[in-house]
Amino acid sequence: MAEFKWIWQFLKKRRLTFLTTFILIISVILLNMINPFIQGMIVDRVIKGGEAGILLTLVMIMIGATVLKSVFRYFHQCMTETVSQGTIFDIREDIYGKVQVLDFEFFDKTKTGDIMSRLTGDLEAVRHFTAFVIFSMFTNVVTFITVIIILFSINALFTLALLAVAPVIGVLTYKLSTSVKPAFSEIREQFSKLNSVVQENISGNRVIKAFAKEDYEIYKFSRENEGFKEKNLNAAGIWEKYLPVLDSMASVLSVVIIIVGGILVIYGKITLGQLVTFNGFVWALNGPMRMAGWLINDTQRFAASAEKIMLLLSREPKVANGERPLEKVRLAGLVEFKNVSFAYGEEKVLKDISFKAKPGQTVAVIGPTGSGKSSLVNLITRFYDCTDGEVLIDGVNIKKYDLRKLRENVAVAMQDIFLFSDTIEGNIAYGVPDIAMDRVEWAAGMADAHGFTTSFKEGYDTIIGERGVGLSGGQKQRIALARAIIKDPAILILDDTTSSVDIETEHEIHKTLKDYYTDKTTFVIAHRISSVKNADLILVLDNGKITERGTHEELLSQRGYYHSVFENQYGNFNDASPELAG
Repeated sequence: MAEFKWIWQFLKKRRLTFLTTFILIISVILLNMINPFIQGMIVDRVIKGGEAGILLTLVMIMIGATVLKSVFRYFHQCMTETVSQGTIFDIREDIYGKVQVLDFEFFDKTKTGDIMSRLTGDLEAVRHFTAFVIFSMFTNVVTFITVIIILFSINALFTLALLAVAPVIGVLTYKLSTSVKPAFSEIREQFSKLNSVVQENISGNRVIKAFAKEDYEIYKFSRENEGFKEKNLNAAGIWEKYLPVLDSMASVLSVVIIIVGGILVIYGKITLGQLVTFNGFVWALNGPMRMAGWLINDTQRFAASAEKIMLLLSREPKVANGERPLEKVRLAGLVEFKNVSFAYGEEKVLKDISFKAKPGQTVAVIGPTGSGKSSLVNLITRFYDCTDGEVLIDGVNIKKYDLRKLRENVAVAMQDIFLFSDTIEGNIAYGVPDIAMDRVEWAAGMADAHGFTTSFKEGYDTIIGERGVGLSGGQKQRIALARAIIKDPAILILDDTTSSVDIETEHEIHKTLKDYYTDKTTFVIAHRISSVKNADLILVLDNGKITERGTHEELLSQRGYYHSVFENQYGNFNDASPELAG
């Protein structure tokens, strides 16, 4: 029942159209009742009774009813489509809106294929239910009840004989309903897995080709495709068990009419015209009985898909605003970590981290892979919340700030660069879409992206391929850097932003940005000493703990991890150039 209550909250927004559609459907049903009555009257009064004068009138009534029925059916089908498309529009908007507010943890654990399945296959099942199944159920139920009432008024015994198969159909329909829903849930689950394989394959096609793993990827796809086929065949097995029997039971009605109806006519219990009327109404009994299995089948398909969508919509982000968030427009950028620890599930990534960074200062974070560098800066933007301790900005726990306002004051050039399939200008100005073109060019110049951009035929109007296809790693990094710079944030986070550019270009970028940093709190994550040596504070992370801290010169003198990295990159410390040595 939960699925039907859920869909009703969308349908009731269009209750007037919904109600009008039902009225039109009832009108069509009543008009459908006219012709069988007329046929019976023609037999009894015209053919047998000799009342030829009323034949034209009866024929005109039949024609008028047919025309009017067609007009009503046209309008109710238009309204049906309006209701279903409007409903699906609202649900699609809700799903997409929900995806936008969910936090990083959701995306860490959810495959893209699963989300795409909600927006495609599952929504299509809901659309089919709202566009066809609801109204078809209503039509068949009202038609069945109306005809039963009419037939009882003509001859109760004959009607009871026709209804003898109804209990059997009811039992079979119930069994089909309980058996097919789990099968549809398995189909939706397997469809998500299939979607995920396809999405990963397309996104990683360059890696696949580089390692000549096409055959392996085809095998992976075939395995999931085979699973999808098997799940559908399992569901088909259930249909094969019940639907043919349901169809056959409905077909028995024609046999009953011939045998029982013939006997009743012979014994004078009903007229030949009434038998013709009964026969004319057989579709109204036969149709609903035949459709019962299919409608239950489609309803359970809807229920399985709706359940998946409802589960997604019910997800609440763990990182969210408090009751009365502070909406400070501009932050100064004083960042402080107080005994901060953070864990992904059971795995503790950061342990008892404490430091302070003032506006205008640059804090560099260095350490081996997996030491927690990116996790540390992710806490500043509240991509995740710390497990213990607190992160303060301007002396206030960041959980008290409005999440959107907080992130408007922070710009991040991420390690995992994502560029949209848009122009270079559109990608740079993504965070501030209304900014003037000269500021876009300024930001590109600061990130050393102006030169290669203007070398393209279309310049800043050059369309970048999906995820930046067609650009080198260094070019993508520089566009991402420009995208962060142009926001003019209070806090700037550069997560391994220049790792793909050569040392000379990196040196020029940092030289250009030197004046830009003066009023901003800047965090730099890097593996190159050249990227961090001028920082006001360098933090060395190892296994989630700060093992060393200080300036470049102070860390060299400690002869710890930082000193060993320096020697590995520049040779023996004593032989290093004075500039690199400090």
